[in-house]
Amino acid sequence: MALIPVTILTGFLGSGKTTLLKRVLHESHGMKIAVIENEFGEENIDTDILKTESTEQILQMSNGCICCTIREDLREALQLLAAKRRKGMVDFDRIVIETTGLADPGPVAQTFFMDDEIAETYLIDSIITLVDAKHANQQLDDRQEARRQVGFADQIFLSKTDLVTEGEKDELIHRLKHMNPRAPIRAVHFGDVPLNEVFDLRGFNLNAKLDIDPDFLKEDEHDHDHGDHSHCDHEHGKCEHEGHDHGHDHGHKHEHVHDEHCGHDHHDHEHGEHCNHPHHHHYDDDVKSFVYRADRAFDPAKLEDFLGAIVNIYGPKMLRYKGVLSMKGTERKVIFQGVHQLMGSDLGPEWTADEKRVSKMVFIGIDLPQDIFKQGLDQCLV
Repeated sequence: MALIPVTILTGFLGSGKTTLLKRVLHESHGMKIAVIENEFGEENIDTDILKTESTEQILQMSNGCICCTIREDLREALQLLAAKRRKGMVDFDRIVIETTGLADPGPVAQTFFMDDEIAETYLIDSIITLVDAKHANQQLDDRQEARRQVGFADQIFLSKTDLVTEGEKDELIHRLKHMNPRAPIRAVHFGDVPLNEVFDLRGFNLNAKLDIDPDFLKEDEHDHDHGDHSHCDHEHGKCEHEGHDHGHDHGHKHEHVHDEHCGHDHHDHEHGEHCNHPHHHHYDDDVKSFVYRADRAFDPAKLEDFLGAIVNIYGPKMLRYKGVLSMKGTERKVIFQGVHQLMGSDLGPEWTADEKRVSKMVFIGIDLPQDIFKQGLDQCLV
């Protein structure tokens, strides 16, 4: 039987989760959706719209959707829904889990990996993070949970962009991309975002594509004199050079996104001189991302040992990581990804004859020591 896709919806209070959920639960979209309000035992302001006189935990909506409010274990709720579905008591094709405003989506995602019974029934489609453009900078400054939610996302939706200037919006997008270069960012109005842009995003698939925002990489090439780089130490703004195209977060003087308004290839000016880009502040967020690339193949045993070791030590701080790798001993791409300590890998398609065999990885986490990762990975190469 086909696995039931699950969308995990996260984001701070006021970011529009309730509006989106209301729509899912009441609009005549023809989909049979079960919404799980995952409250983790804390009082959730948003649930007032879903409260009814009934003590029944599972509520049938007029449009065929069902809503299930849980205060206990998510796993139990998922098992209960699956059992009722098998018995024909409820009918649904997909699940949306709304986490509370301050929740870390990590444990929610891990539920689908760790429990065999859950893994045989459900499949995570994607983690969607809603960001309130008006209050985001303050929330990202003040709350690590907000930064973690951004780091975890497969898709970021920006709400309330009509309440900020174009420059403020660009600057926020720039900040979010440094935290997570693999999640597409879209400005939306939740009253009218097509639901097919919310579901079936397959952000969690082990596919052979590593979706890193191309501008994120391109912008970085401008950040240096064009040498051959492979690694940057963000914290100190210094670079050790080897092969370029990496995503970085350093405090170099060019912190703007390059676009078509800027006619120069090389920027030697300081900010605000001849370039009409908005000035981007340098936020030193603890959630950062970096990209690792290598032209040589990996030794499978060495890589497995090294990844096992770093996941053991840094797992709680590793939010999302993914790679498409060239591995000694196979003509096929090896795809791996993980959430915290849980890691999975799979064989992808064969490398084509005209394709350059380059391994690429992206790591998104909290203060991860890039130099240790980089040196360790270098030592795993053939």
